[in-house]
Amino acid sequence: MADWGPVVVAVLLFVLLSPGLLFQLPGKGRVVEFVNMQTSGISILVHAVLFFALLTIFLIVVGVHIYTG
Repeated sequence: MADWGPVVVAVLLFVLLSPGLLFQLPGKGRVVEFVNMQTSGISILVHAVLFFALLTIFLIVVGVHIYTG
């Protein structure tokens, strides 16, 4: 049996936390900007930290598992 939980969670978080897609934290002119499709180095760093934190929470604390087979 294959555990697809980590793969699904990582892909969903990667898509949702792409800087500029849904929101950008910090934005160019404001603290948070929505759907501007622009990014900066600090924004990439903030979104990477958010990705790692949420991925850790979902996989270790919550224990998301999706088994196939």
